[in-house]
Amino acid sequence: MTADQENSDAGVSSVYGPVRSWRVGYSLGIDLICVNSVCSFNCTYCQLGFIQERTNERRLFVTTDKMVDDLGLTNWHKADIITFSGSGEPTLALNLGEAIIRARDFTRKPTLVLSNGTLWDREEVRSELCGADQVFLKLDAATEEVLQRVNRPVNGVTLETIVDSAVKFRKDYSGKLGVQMMFVYPNRNQVEQFAHLLNLIQPDEVQVNTPTRPYPSGWYLASRGSHEGVDYPAKPLRQISPGHLSEIVDLLRERTGLRITSVYQRD
Repeated sequence: MTADQENSDAGVSSVYGPVRSWRVGYSLGIDLICVNSVCSFNCTYCQLGFIQERTNERRLFVTTDKMVDDLGLTNWHKADIITFSGSGEPTLALNLGEAIIRARDFTRKPTLVLSNGTLWDREEVRSELCGADQVFLKLDAATEEVLQRVNRPVNGVTLETIVDSAVKFRKDYSGKLGVQMMFVYPNRNQVEQFAHLLNLIQPDEVQVNTPTRPYPSGWYLASRGSHEGVDYPAKPLRQISPGHLSEIVDLLRERTGLRITSVYQRD
């Protein structure tokens, strides 16, 4: 057993919620990392705060059997969907594909993976993601400069690779592919460039957001879920106004013809 597994088995549940999401309804979260925050990004707005371990190397953090045991102790039947997210990038978990299948078999609920796309250039990762009912790709940058400034990826990750891999995944994936875009001040004027990338990827839906969750001063387990009544040190982030975000949504719809929703405009 690795040190990661020992930490994850020490009374910390890999399942949290259900929590209310404006995107998907009541979501039961599955955290296949659970030891601290581990990601290939270190986004300036991340709800987890400054990422503790930045890597693009996959490994086993939480066993699939533990995940199933943790599921049995939750109110999973109240959830609309089972979402793989949590303490970092879920594709870093070596057992993601197996966990998706076991979670669906246990709950009979649809499954969703929230991913930043940084490992999608690997065939085995794309294959595992094809087992999920829905996959949402984070796309916050339309230029390499903004990717480095806002998402702060590990060495070797480029915007071109992420987009090319997403296009390849779209061709093989029969489920619902969504793109999640977080608009902050560095990328707020890149709408035309974003429209070009969206037209390449051709997702089923685009979800536009701006930071509504505070930025924690450190990693806290509670930051995985809802931020209503935050009881740990955190600071609010500067948001794009509803009017400005509405203009972004309208322009994206005009340029792409895709289904666009936003935190301020929900259907």
